[in-house]
Parts: sequence; structure tokens; C-alpha cells
Amino acid sequence: MPVTASRTVVACLLLTLATVLVPPGARAQQAPGTASSPADSAAARVSATASLASVKAAMEWLDSNEQSQIAEWIRITEIPAPSGFEQRRAEYVKGELEKLGLTVAVDSIGNVTAVRKGTGGGPVLVFAAHMDTVHPEDTDVRVRRSGDTLHAPGIFDNSASVANMLAIARALHKSNVRTRGDIVYVATVQEEIGLRGMEYWFNNTDIKTDLLVSLDGGLSSVAYGALGIYWTRYVFTGPGSHTNASAGKPHPVRALSDAVRDIYTIEIPYGQGGAVYNVGMLRGGKIFNAIPEEVSFTMDLRSVNPVLLDSLDREIEQRVARAADTHGVGWRKEVELRNRAGGTEEMLADRRTHPLVETTIAAHEHFGIRLGPVPAVATGSTDGNIGVVLGIPTVAIGRGRGTGSHTLAERALASSVLPATKMAMLLAVTMTGVVQ
Repeated sequence: MPVTASRTVVACLLLTLATVLVPPGARAQQAPGTASSPADSAAARVSATASLASVKAAMEWLDSNEQSQIAEWIRITEIPAPSGFEQRRAEYVKGELEKLGLTVAVDSIGNVTAVRKGTGGGPVLVFAAHMDTVHPEDTDVRVRRSGDTLHAPGIFDNSASVANMLAIARALHKSNVRTRGDIVYVATVQEEIGLRGMEYWFNNTDIKTDLLVSLDGGLSSVAYGALGIYWTRYVFTGPGSHTNASAGKPHPVRALSDAVRDIYTIEIPYGQGGAVYNVGMLRGGKIFNAIPEEVSFTMDLRSVNPVLLDSLDREIEQRVARAADTHGVGWRKEVELRNRAGGTEEMLADRRTHPLVETTIAAHEHFGIRLGPVPAVATGSTDGNIGVVLGIPTVAIGRGRGTGSHTLAERALASSVLPATKMAMLLAVTMTGVVQ
């Protein structure tokens, strides 16, 4: 997903896939009599907003419609929506938002957008929930329930978020909650193949986004950064030869082997946000008894540090070129994906203290949702990445609790989406300002 360098925030940190980076220190404790900290102010704003009559009514509406929300969540999950084929799910979302009297637009790539107008004077907050899943259209997506657990491919990532967003839209409408700022609902497409729907939306919308909330992930932490992801295919080529005449001939496989071995000796510099890389696919050759004319490998390279990400990409390319030259074969580089990085923890220090992040944490705490030892992390791999890179205050927040994302064994806890939905709604109305 190419986002131009001129729009890129020079910043980015990483999480080495399974490792969460630890921000510098916990929030400072306030001594008695000192000025309130941003966290204290956020907690006070959240509490005050939650006490308003219209907001209480919206929360009560969510409580009384919990089972309807779960039923809709199941219904959405059972509408196949692989990336690029989200049309049926988009039609459903569009129809439900139109029932609330909202004007709904579907852009040329398939994103569904509805704007809930505010009274004016407040920031525009965008909710983004991606509709697509990683599962092919012929996957059995029928939901099986076992007690509080729902089982189905796509039940958690990201059908839950779509249902949560629709529930928020209904609760605000039914309770007549008026906000100063606009709340925008965006159901995006093609998130799973490079955040393409969200990038397209930002590049083609007339809506000026002040705050972005990506509904995607679990309830363990709040993400305010963006993990950069580069996908590249390296191809080696040669004239080929029958095995009987192959001695001494240029051999693309040997070049590939040397390149991959050499690449895996690259050491990641310490203290720059970290990075991970992986050769995921190998292709080439059609018969046993010949040197193949073309072989390739893919590289998945990730870092939150934009400078480190680009330097590692160059280093990998240099090692590929060296291996090709050594073996006398040709080579080329095919770029599959370029999701830019948001910045290291140090680069995003101002983001961590932004009211959006502090208010998000406070909204979790208000509902007793336990975050991990690091409540907010400077990384992320959601539609929110696009906002981070564009310099828009952004958070990615959990849709509930589940496991097995991107597998056939995916599951989620039905009871976990109600507190997640309440938290997201309270965050939105606190940030946009409720008119009493």
C-alpha cells in the first residue's frame, strides 16, 4: 500500500511479530495537590460523559439488545467476504445504516461510508471496521455455538467489529445522543491484503478526519502506531539446461540458495525499534531433470521504524544482486506490498500522550476491561496504520476476546463484545462531545 513519502510521518516502531514493545515507563503518579495528569483528565471526561442521561440511555439500549447484536454478528459471519469479494456483506451493512436515516455511500472499491452529523464545533471521528476475511469464498462459515463460545472462520477477525459498529450506530440513534463532532462509520474492504480499502478511502474522500478509531484486534492493549510491512518477490533467471549438460552452467537455484542463506545472516540493529523478516514461499522448476529457467522467493519484512525498514530492504536487495552476479544469472525485484511504518516509541512520544490515547485507556478502565502491563503500544497492523502514517491521531481497539484468527479454528466469546462495544461508543462520544 504505497503512501507517498511526503505524507509519511517520519516515525515507526516494531514488535517482532509475537513480541510487544514496552513503552518507556508507566504513567506517572500524581502527587496530592499537583495539577491533574492527562490520564486523570481523560478519566474525568469519560466519567462525566458516561453520567449524561442520553449516554446512559444508549448504554441501556446496548444492554437490552445484546442478544440481537450477537445474532447479527452470527449473521454477518455467515456472509462470505474474502478480500475483494465483500459485496454481499457491504450490501447488508449499507442497508442497516440506511434504516437509521443515514445517507450511505459505496465507493468504487466497495467501502461503505455513512456520516452521523454533529451539531458543530467538535472533531470528526471515524470508525473503521474492515468487512473482509482471509478465508476463500467456499469456506464453511456456518457458526457453531458452544456455551459462550462462537466457532467459525472469520467470527473474530473481523465480523465482530462490523457488528459492534452497527450496534453503536443504532444505540446513538435510538437514544438520540447528539454530539458536536461528526461520527463517521466506514466499513472497509481489502484490509487483509494490504489495507487497500482504507488507503483508497483516504485518497478519495472529501471527509476531513480529525480522529481515527480502527475496530480491530483483541482487548489486551490499545495500539497507536503502525507496523510497516514490505512484501517482495525476488526472481532469478537463467537459460536452463538438461541435467546431463548442466555442469558449470549458470544455475538460478544455486543463486537463490546463496541469497537466502546470506540474508538470514543479517543482524537487526539493537535499539531501533526492531524488525523481523521471513522467506515464506519458494517457487520454480517444472521437471526433475533440468536446471529451471526461473525460480523465486518471497520476503516478508516488518518494522515500526521507517528508516530501518528501508535500510533492511536495501540490504536484502544488495545480497540478492550479489548472489545473482556470483552465479551469472539474472534477477528482478517484484514489489507486492508497501505498508509504511508509523514510527518507534520515541518517534511517537507525542502520540502516546494524545487525548485520544488517554481517553481510550480511560474508557477501558471505566468498564473494568483489563489491559495488559503495557496498556498502549506504538505498533499496530490494522486499517489504523493508514491514519498513523498520515499523521492523524489514531487508535486500534479490541472488538472482544477471541483466538485462532486466520484459521479454521477461529473462535470468540459472545459475552465479550458488549463491553467492547460500550467502550468504543463511550470513547467516540467523549471525544466528539455530547450536547445536553
